[in-house]
Amino acid sequence: MMEDLALAARDKCAIVGIGKTEYSKDSGRSTLALATEAARAAIADAGLSPDDIDGIVRCDMDRTMPVSVAAGLGLRRLHFWGETGPGGTAPSMMIGLAVAAVLSGQAKAVVVYRSLNGRSEDRFGSPSGPRARAGGFGSYDELYQPYGLLTPGQHFAMMAQRHMHEYGTKQEHLGAIAIACREAANRTPHAQMHDKPLTMEAYLASRPISLPLRLFDFCLESDGACAVVVTTTERARDLAKPPVTIRAVAGGQPSDTRAGMMFPALSRGDVTDIGGRQAAEELWRRAGLGPQDMDFAQLYDCFTISVLLQLEAFGFCRAGEGGPFAASGAIARGGSIPINTAGGNMSEGYMHGLNHFYEAVRQLRGEADNQVEGAQAGLVTSGLYPFGSAVVLGRNA
Repeated sequence: MMEDLALAARDKCAIVGIGKTEYSKDSGRSTLALATEAARAAIADAGLSPDDIDGIVRCDMDRTMPVSVAAGLGLRRLHFWGETGPGGTAPSMMIGLAVAAVLSGQAKAVVVYRSLNGRSEDRFGSPSGPRARAGGFGSYDELYQPYGLLTPGQHFAMMAQRHMHEYGTKQEHLGAIAIACREAANRTPHAQMHDKPLTMEAYLASRPISLPLRLFDFCLESDGACAVVVTTTERARDLAKPPVTIRAVAGGQPSDTRAGMMFPALSRGDVTDIGGRQAAEELWRRAGLGPQDMDFAQLYDCFTISVLLQLEAFGFCRAGEGGPFAASGAIARGGSIPINTAGGNMSEGYMHGLNHFYEAVRQLRGEADNQVEGAQAGLVTSGLYPFGSAVVLGRNA
């Protein structure tokens, strides 16, 4: 019965509206103002009005509360609100939560948003701690802080170093990922790195931050907001834009799960064993599709190594082969699986990955600046730790 329900949800819901603000280093505005602007744009894009919205989903790290966004939008009937996380793992599960609300009848149309002043106020790359005591925070990360492990950059640098040691991955392989994202941003006017080309020479000469990761291996912490509207596919067919159907949603955890948020994952036996691997197995089964059917992939890119690990986890190449695969040109424009076609978190703006949904919808509508011709299906992934999650989107089923 439960298996039937998982498959029965296929293509029953759609993303019908997308909206965003400017992505910048200093918005000079509150996260509520940003969230409201993005949500209003998404509702208008769908051809709906605030009176049509009765559900809101947010990331659990968002400072803006659903009740505040409801007031900002002037909603008069709010029947569902929810949140999930954490951080970069959230966006795909936020879409899943909206689908669940719609299909269970708890809401008819749901706004999903992410709003943050991630550059001018809350920088996620900043050191956590030190704290006066260990334990009790639920993350277990604090147990690693006395030994100098304080930032996500340090964590992912150790992941990259281990992948290099075990599989021969080279600095140039990571550089190929950074350059693929930058080249996509160069063709995307709203991307923050639109007018800033990146060469391999410049990448290799860039400032080391936590070796082997350099400046251009890091995402672009940003201010801004992004939002989408989810409703039934049946209703979507009467709205302003071609519906982009949500074919499948799935999450997953590593087979060797360690308690906590991020740092404990370093003690796992297999560096390639990320939550995305289990999520991929279930996602492809639910979608009835596989990596060979995807026309593009918007991969969560907090760091270049996170992209490499997801190329392997979602089956675009075998474990350990992500580096040569990326350097082959497969992930660039015209390759077998173009990634992050607006520049992604590393060159467009870091909206914790909800901007990947904005771009995926534009691709499937045929509206993207860096359009993949004839795109029919695409993958969006979210986060690596502590879990992974992903969505397959399709073109107007």
